[in-house]
Amino acid sequence: MSHDHTEPPSDLELRVKALESLLVEKGLVNPDALNIIIDTYEHKVGPRNGAHVVAKAWTDQDFKQVLMQDATEAVAGLGYCGRQGEHLQVVENTADTHNLVVCTLCSCYPWTVLGLPPAWYKSAPYRSRAVSDPRAVLREFGTELDPGKKIRVWDSTSEMRYLVLPQRPEGTEGWSEGQLQQLVSRNSMIGVELARAADASARGES
Repeated sequence: MSHDHTEPPSDLELRVKALESLLVEKGLVNPDALNIIIDTYEHKVGPRNGAHVVAKAWTDQDFKQVLMQDATEAVAGLGYCGRQGEHLQVVENTADTHNLVVCTLCSCYPWTVLGLPPAWYKSAPYRSRAVSDPRAVLREFGTELDPGKKIRVWDSTSEMRYLVLPQRPEGTEGWSEGQLQQLVSRNSMIGVELARAADASARGES
């Protein structure tokens, strides 16, 4: 099976950085404003979309069934579609299995639901060690799993991108979708962390 990845050519990345530097130098772009925009897409807009998907799956069994069968269609039904959002598959964490997503050759990633990929996701150490020693990688993120729990690693490609459906935290019975979204992080949807534990502070509506 081919492993066709789509990664911008290095010369294109260099051109983008050169253009960014020129715009900043000429005073046409404020670097602080640029950083805010990047941070918004990396940590707020995209992950917030994914958190909505996860919380809805936790509370709506009909939606969850569609999501597990055809994630691209289910996510598009919530209005999240576009480039890097095609060919999406959701993998569910269970009591017996924990899922971890990696892209071993580059950084294929579902931007529409997770935002921009974090730097560590694109790094060579993560891409190699997530496959060779996933349990150690999880520990580095503070995620300790039961020794008997199986870890399944999913390798993203341009034809298939993955989103982890974390286990719903205990003590969240009766919580609304908005409340549950506060427990879902980008890292939990990649699989390096678990969903946040329920506590009083997380119970506030978004």
